[in-house]
Parts: sequence; structure tokens; C-alpha cells
Amino acid sequence: MILSQNGIQNNKESFYYSNLVKLNSYDAYALFNDNGKEKKIKVSQSNEKSSKNGSVFFDDVMVRELTFNNLETGSKKVYNYQTEFIDPYLLHKFIFGGDLPIQNSTLEITTEKNIEIGFKIFNDPNNNIVFSKSEKKGKWIYKWTLSDIKPLKYENNAPGYLYVVPHINFYIKNYTVDNQTNNILDNIDNLYNYYKGFIKDLNKEEDSLLKNLTLEITQNKKNDEEKIKAIFYWVKENIKYIAFENGYEGFIPREASLVFQRKFGDCKDMGSLINCMAKYAEIKDVTIAWIGTRSLPYTYNELPTPAVDNHMIAVFKKNDNYIFLDATDNETNYGIPTAFIQGKEALLYENEKYKIVKVPVVPAENNKISDDVNLTLKDNKLIGTGKLKLEGYNRSHTLMKIGDTYNKTRFESIKNLVLKGNNKFNLIEYNEENRNYKDKPYIINYNFDLDNYIIQLDSDCYINLFLDKFFENLLIEKNRISNFDFEYLTQYSKNYNLEIPKNYNIKQIPKNFSLDNDCIKADFIYELKDGNLKLNINLIQKKLTLDKSDFELWNTSIKALKNNYNQVLILSKKI
Repeated sequence: MILSQNGIQNNKESFYYSNLVKLNSYDAYALFNDNGKEKKIKVSQSNEKSSKNGSVFFDDVMVRELTFNNLETGSKKVYNYQTEFIDPYLLHKFIFGGDLPIQNSTLEITTEKNIEIGFKIFNDPNNNIVFSKSEKKGKWIYKWTLSDIKPLKYENNAPGYLYVVPHINFYIKNYTVDNQTNNILDNIDNLYNYYKGFIKDLNKEEDSLLKNLTLEITQNKKNDEEKIKAIFYWVKENIKYIAFENGYEGFIPREASLVFQRKFGDCKDMGSLINCMAKYAEIKDVTIAWIGTRSLPYTYNELPTPAVDNHMIAVFKKNDNYIFLDATDNETNYGIPTAFIQGKEALLYENEKYKIVKVPVVPAENNKISDDVNLTLKDNKLIGTGKLKLEGYNRSHTLMKIGDTYNKTRFESIKNLVLKGNNKFNLIEYNEENRNYKDKPYIINYNFDLDNYIIQLDSDCYINLFLDKFFENLLIEKNRISNFDFEYLTQYSKNYNLEIPKNYNIKQIPKNFSLDNDCIKADFIYELKDGNLKLNINLIQKKLTLDKSDFELWNTSIKALKNNYNQVLILSKKI
């Protein structure tokens, strides 16, 4: 119902369908008040177009957009549509919430009695969703209703709306025809058997060109790990990642020979290629795995359906450990998973049986940012030289952001990386090391000057050696709904070395500081040696995701850090 002028402006509605969820029919009309009676006017303006998904280059999802004309206060928009699920394994979820407040939202499923369905409710901690099951005309009717739904609040660094919004995942457990029960989905075995059908005939025919290339890449490698590493890096460097989904192509990996020929593919295609090349190189313990990214809140045990997955990778088993080979991220080095699958479960096949393996969270020490800075005072300016070293995700994600830019654009990117103190920071020159060597830290050597930073009062000089203040503005709002999610953990190691001018004495050195709790470990240590004052900063994140129970401790920690960031060194001129 249109309640105001704003509602009149919102005159469009839409719904989605695809090759696997076909549109059978739809109807749309507006209802107007005509002297106390409702007058029905059908929608004549309807437009079909491709759905736009920023993370997917192409998919077969279509959107039907309906335009309701001549709306007025009190009129109603009404539309209904019927879609057909082609594959009984690929039913959709039902979401109760949205951008607007909702008075009532109901899902009703009617089935024949020979069909058994299952369902799982998420994000309804107080059991506000009312469920009923009844029988009508020889059929089962399942019904779920949620009332008075508040608008969904979108927050920065949220794990994803599926972690917050109330929703139901429903699926077919089995159906019986002629006294024969056919199992669809109810456990991981059924899900694995369904998935297995997508890869059983994969890469059966040998591709001589791809095999020769594989043998050439791996010919001088001493063991399986060196071989798979060489294959992994070749795929990352030579195959362009393009998300391309069309019907079952969203689930079935393409032939390695086709991916090799095209020089592009999606996550499944890259996994297929790595797996195939590993076979050519006679590496035994490489397989393809299904996995859900961190945007999905599900585990295989609680929801053994395809809804738990949206990604595929290759996996190499090294002794009792698993190396996750996701080539969709061009810069991530061998040995660590892509950041968006940390902590998630991977479903893989091993000895013709499925196995669930949890992807580790990469420790902060592996994603270290180190910065050694030497400082001198000259004409009331800070003059500095630095060596910034980025490892792990900080290396790969930084290089992805910078890209292959040159000249002024790259200079500005580097400046933003090494920027210190205030907006008077002036980067003079820099050079880079290990830019093209994924297994080595990315290093920037730089020199700079910083004006308007030192405070001079009479004979005293005030200097804050905290030229970088980590998490300074990252206080979490008291009314936050979602957990707070970091992309990855980081260890910050900063060493500032200030040469004390010969005509100055040290009047005050700030106190050392230490903090160690479940969220953060921090040590700020000052050391005076040979006419130089050193500040050694070591700060480690401990949690990839902050739960609501962590918010108070996190905010207390940030306030303690900020208090110490404000401590200053005082130098006094010799008389």
C-alpha cells in the first residue's frame, strides 16, 4: 500500500529467475479506490534484463522489472509470479527481513504426501518465527510467519547480512514413487554424492600441449611440493580469473584443456586446471574441494545442502597437512589460503570418500607489517628514512590495490602507504624490492620530511614519536548489531629511532606501556642508547571476528592505546 508521496516515487518492483529457476508466469496490477470499491489496473510496462552482480562477470540470472504507473496515496501494488526449480537439489532460501519495516512475512510450502522436506532456521534467537504443519486435501502444508520485522541495519565490517537477517533454508529430504524412496538431501553423504556427479567425468581425455607444458614447468623440481607450487604460480600468472556462471556451469568445473586454451576461468576452472596439471606431473595428493566463503554462516553438519558452498579450490595434502590452492587471488603466496575462506570448512574427496577439512586462520605474525624509521631534527622539521616490509596478506592485498600503476599514480599510492604524522608529510623518493617475488616480503625504502609536526614552546621541543596510530578511530558503537569482522589478522612492528640533537637535553621520556588481553597484545618500549631515543612498537590482533561480547574489551583496549599515543617526548635546549 502507498502511504505517502515517497511511496508514489517508489513505483518499481522486481523478481529474479534463471536457467535453473525458470519463470513460468507472472501477474502484476495496481489497486485504486474508486468510490469505495477497488479498481484493478494491470501493469503494462514490464522489462526483462540481465541481473548485475558486481562480483560476477556473467551469469544467467535475469530480473523482471515491473513499473506501476499513476500511483496515488492509498493505492496498492500487487504482483505474483511462478517459478519452477529444475533441480530438486537447488532450492532457494527465504529471507524475512529487508531494507523496509515489514508487518508480516510468510513462507508457505505445499507438498504431496510422498515428499519429505527439511528446513533450518537462522538468526531467530527468540523463536519469533511461528511454524505450523497441517494437512489439506491430501497434501502437507508447511507455514512459517514472522511479524513486526525491523529494517535491516547495514554496518561496516559486518560478516554479511546472512549472519543477521532471519531466514530459512529449506530442502527436499526424499520422495517416494512406486514404493521406492529416493534420497535427495539430508546429510553430507547425499550432498557429496550430488557434487561427485559434477566431476566424475572431468579431464578424462589427455591434452598433450597442457601435459608438455606441465612437465616443462616441473622438470627441475625436487619433490611434489615444489612441483605443485610451480603449477600453482603458473596458473595464477597465466590464467585470468573471470566469474562466469550459466546454469549448471555455476557448479560444474570446465575441462582443463578448455581453460588452458581460453586463458581465463572462474574458481572451479582454476581448480580443475591445477588438479589436471598435478596428475600430469604425477603428484598424487591433489584434489578439488567445495567451500563456502566467509560471507556464508553455515557449516556442513547444520546445513548439508549446496547453500553451504559458493566457491571451489584445489587442495594439496602434504603429509597430514592441507595446502589450500585458490588461484583466484593473483598475489597470495603459496602456503596460505585466500583471506575470504579463513576459518571455513572445505569438502573434498580422499580415497573415494568425502572429508571435511577446516581452513586455518592465518596468524597475525604471518601478516606482519614492519617499519624501521630513522629520524633527525632539522630546521624544525623531522627528516626521516624508512624501510617498510609487508608480509602475507598485507603484501598481497597491498600489491593488488596498487596494481601495475606507474609514475604519479604509483607515487601517490606509495605515499599513502608510508604516510606518517600529518598531511604535511612529504615523500621525497622511494624504491621497491621483491615486487614480483611472491615468496618474499614486499619492501619499500623511502625518505621523507615532515613539517608542522614538532611543537616548540620557548626552549622546549615536544615530539610525538607515534607517527602511526593503529586502530585509533576504531571504536565500536554501543548499539551495533553485527559482529565486527576483520579481513585478516595483522602484527604491527614499528621501530622509530630519533637522533637527539647535540644542543638538546632530554627532559621527559614517556613511560613504557604493555597490554595483553583476548583482543590485542601491545608493547610500547622506549630505549635511550648512544644519543638516540628508540621507540619500539609491537601490536598484535588476536581475533578475526569480534563478537558482541568482545566489544567492551575492544573499546577499552583502543582507549588505552589512544591514551599512550598522546604521550610526548620533551627535549630542552641546552643553555
